[in-house]
Order: sequence, then C-alpha cells, then structure tokens
Amino acid sequence: MDSLAEQEFRQYVAARQGGLFRIAMLLTGHREDAKDLLQTALIKLALHWTRLASSGSADAYVRKILYNQQVSRWRSRRHRMEYATAHPPDIRITGDPATDTTLRLTLDGVLRLLTKRQRAVVVLRYYEDLPESEVAEILGCSVGTVRSQAHRSLARLRALCPELTSIKETA
Repeated sequence: MDSLAEQEFRQYVAARQGGLFRIAMLLTGHREDAKDLLQTALIKLALHWTRLASSGSADAYVRKILYNQQVSRWRSRRHRMEYATAHPPDIRITGDPATDTTLRLTLDGVLRLLTKRQRAVVVLRYYEDLPESEVAEILGCSVGTVRSQAHRSLARLRALCPELTSIKETA
C-alpha cells in the first residue's frame, strides 16, 4: 500500500471505528472479543483497500467481514474461552452517551440472552437495517429462517424486556 492509500485507510479507520466497534460488540457480546473481531476485519480490509477505496464499497465490505468472521467463530469450538478478571462485575456497565441510555443497557443485557443466531439476525435485520434476503445470504440460511428467527427473537426480547414494546416487527 502506498503512502497516500495508507493515509486514506487511517482516515477511514479513525472516522468509522466507533460504529464498527459497536457492531462488533453487538455481535460478540464481549468487549475483548469485539476488539479482536474488529481488528481482524480491519486487517482484511487493509489487504484490499486500494481496490475498495476507489469503488466506495469499503463500509459494506468491512461489515460483511465482521459478520462472516463472527459466524466462523461461532462455528469453531475453540471460541469457548474464559476471561480472567481481578474483580468480576455484578453487572456490565457501558458508557453510552446516547439518549435513553437505560433502555440501551437493558437491551444490551437481554441481547446476550438470545441464541447466537437470533442475536445475529436481530443485529443484521434491525440495527443494520438489512433486508431479509441479505441477512439470509450473510448467515448462510434461508429467508424463512431469518423471518422465524426474527419473530422468535423479538417475542423473547419483548418478554424479557417489556420496555421494548415500541419496537415493531417488519416481516
């Protein structure tokens, strides 16, 4: 990568890393896993940066890397790792300066109670606002599976967190 492309890549990462990290956090449910996932995705993006920067498709490419890499991690048995901490927290607290932080924290907690596939469907379908067909392609399943997983996920989220009743299912 030449110096101009490297500078463009650094600017891209500086501008987008916050949003990409939030996606990684939603997919993994753990801060350290999210950091690893994002770093892997950015390394893969850097390998193809000169081609992607000129086409303007870097955002889509890096998101797809994030999702595919996470699906690969779920399928891998070696992903089941333990994390040592000096003082385990009673609850996980994240600093989110956005409005309605309480609801966001509650949602973060109940998202971890979903299955991995359900969490991926919710993130892709509702956070990323991707169409069902694209979610199905990313996860390697049928559109019907995406619909049923979204329906079950939202029903479970509503049962676990009644504050989410304002979220509408779009099938």
